[in-house]
Amino acid sequence: MIESSPEVAAALQKIDLAHARKHLFFCPGPNCSDSAEGLKVWDYLKARVKELDLKVLRTKTECFRICSGGPWLVVYPDGVWYGAMTPERCERILREHIVGGCAIEEWVVARRFLTDYVEPKPSPDI
Repeated sequence: MIESSPEVAAALQKIDLAHARKHLFFCPGPNCSDSAEGLKVWDYLKARVKELDLKVLRTKTECFRICSGGPWLVVYPDGVWYGAMTPERCERILREHIVGGCAIEEWVVARRFLTDYVEPKPSPDI
């Protein structure tokens, strides 16, 4: 493992990487939905994650390259993709999927588990 700087170590501690159980990726638009509305959903999601003190990481992205049906939320490591996000949908997903452990099947657009990932081996010296 590469040794990190004190700044990086502090940042990792601040986001509580060591205790994160899920990672939420959110695309607010602009190609898949209206950005202003998408950002309202993002603000709601951020606030509720903090209020509920959930052990999740959250990342706002620019684009998932779907460009319709958004805003989008992807939950990893579960590999669950939700579209057409609203504050109400966020609330239910946080309570039932993130806290309760059950994806909301009627809203799941796609699933892609990344279980076939293999840690790369170091390149041999040439």
